[in-house]
Order: sequence, then structure tokens, then C-alpha cells
Amino acid sequence: MDLTLWQYQFRIIMLGDSTVGKSSMLKRYTEDVFMECLNQTVGVDFYVHFLEVEPNVRVKLQFWDTAGQERFRSVTRSYYRNSVGGLLVFDLSNRSTFEHIPEWHQEVREHVQPHAVLFVLVGHKSDCDASGGGERVVSRDEAEKLAGRLGMPYVEASSKTGDNIATAFELATRRIYQGLLSGEVEIRDGWDGVKSSAPRQQPSQLARTAESERPEKKCAC
Repeated sequence: MDLTLWQYQFRIIMLGDSTVGKSSMLKRYTEDVFMECLNQTVGVDFYVHFLEVEPNVRVKLQFWDTAGQERFRSVTRSYYRNSVGGLLVFDLSNRSTFEHIPEWHQEVREHVQPHAVLFVLVGHKSDCDASGGGERVVSRDEAEKLAGRLGMPYVEASSKTGDNIATAFELATRRIYQGLLSGEVEIRDGWDGVKSSAPRQQPSQLARTAESERPEKKCAC
């Protein structure tokens, strides 16, 4: 497989408090490995992955893994504007990380206006009760209600077991791709959130072009 071939490039930012497991999620998704102990992210780390969102449509995903500590927040903020998507991550066994999600969401919105970032809310460490790693303190019902209020889908996942990790990232990717097709997301000059191998045409324009070029069907009477 030629890794240089892709039709679109999406930049997706990982957001949430420190120790919620953003780096673990990316390690599991991009390398299919789980490490019990990872060094805390300092500033921003980068990961790359490829996903075929539909036949012959390949997306290069650039992930920005941001530090959750307040002292790195000024560095993190500089990456908001060049992100098209984001995973808002909290720890199901740590209630304060859940309570801080609206703050993360609002901060991004303020920095990207008048544009928008398409989010997925992720309740991480869904294995916490079974593994003895901590008691679950955030219910699915209240997490789903928060996701609905913020206008985004919700997924529960575990880097330790691998459960729903791919689902979370692929949901975000396909949400962005559908946004391109619908016109909700537009490729803009000087913006690195989305890049295309055919930058002069939006996907919706390409779809209309393909439709207009189809030969007319004649009925056999």
C-alpha cells in the first residue's frame, strides 16, 4: 500500500484533562499497542494514520495530542484554528474530567469562530470497573445527555481492551467527511484543517460534476 496516496487530509485534535488517556487512545489506534505507563505529553505530539472512508477515498489523518495541564494551555490553543475535528476525552472514573468537558468545548469554539470544529465525546477507560482500575463515577445516561446538549455523538472506549477505540476515531473521520460532502465543512485557502489532492473543487462540486457527466438513461418502450 502506497502511503503517499490520499485524497484528503484531516487534522484532528485530542482534548481533555491530563491523564484521561488521550495518548493511550492514539497509541492503540495507530500502533495497536497498549502501554500501562506513558510519559505525560509535553506541549503537542503528532500521530498519523490512514483510513478509507469509502471505496477509493483515502484520508490521511493527522492527530494532534495535546497536553491537558494548564501550563501548556497557551501552546494547545495555537492548534485549535487548524483543526477540523476533535475528540473530547474524559475519564469515566474521574468526575472532574467529565465536568471540565464544557470548558474545553467552549474554549475551542471561542478560538475558531466563525468556523467550527466537529467533535466526538469519548468516555475513556470503560474497563475501569472490570479491571479494578477505579470505580465508574459517570453514567452513560448523563454522558449522552451532555453530548446531546453540545451537539456531538458519544462513545465509550478502552485503550486497555481496545474496545471502541477504532469506532471513536472512525466516527470522527466520517463525520468530517460527511461534512465535506454536505458543505458544512469547506476547504479554505491558508487553512490546514482539511487538504485535498483536488483543492480547487469541493467534494459536493465533484459529486455534481460526476452526476452531470452520467449518460442519460433511455427507456425501451
